[in-house]
Amino acid sequence: MTATCPICHRPTDPAFRPFCSRHCADVDLGRWFNGNYRVPSFRQDNDEDAAEYPEQKG
Repeated sequence: MTATCPICHRPTDPAFRPFCSRHCADVDLGRWFNGNYRVPSFRQDNDEDAAEYPEQKG
């Protein structure tokens, strides 16, 4: 099984793994910068750090 680029689905190039080219790597980076990819979080903006880690008091 050959690995494929997650952007254009062509075979990957070891120099740009997991992508096929610098262009596809840059497209992926741009998607991260624009917020297209997001990591889910349960923390709310108004949460206190102490509320997130109650065992670390003082």
